[in-house]
Amino acid sequence: MLYFAYGSNLHHYQMKRRCKDSIFLKKINLKDFRLTFRSKYRAADIEHKKNSMVPGGLFEISKSDEKKLDVYEDFPILYKKYYFYYYGKKVMTYTMVKKTTFKFPTERYLNIVKRGYKDCKLDMKHLNLALKF
Repeated sequence: MLYFAYGSNLHHYQMKRRCKDSIFLKKINLKDFRLTFRSKYRAADIEHKKNSMVPGGLFEISKSDEKKLDVYEDFPILYKKYYFYYYGKKVMTYTMVKKTTFKFPTERYLNIVKRGYKDCKLDMKHLNLALKF
């Protein structure tokens, strides 16, 4: 199955440890969404926003990888699944259930996300934009 990562799962080494079968395919943009950080975990989330976009990594994952991600993402309590189509192919990602207010991420978490942006060759400007209220 196809999985869209936009937060800490962009970090290739961490993603491979978490999901041993995962294969990074390429970077893609999710249109009409914006990146933010929220919840008591100060974790990445996406929300609908017209004329905005979230860059991320497209991964091929196995069924067992998906089960591991479900546990990591605290599905269905913290995150729920969101599906979209990319060139006719169904893609799964996670979005937070409760849309709480913005919470600046911890330095440790943010560094993992930044490393992931480098791993996937994403433009840091989108991450920097999300960190400005």
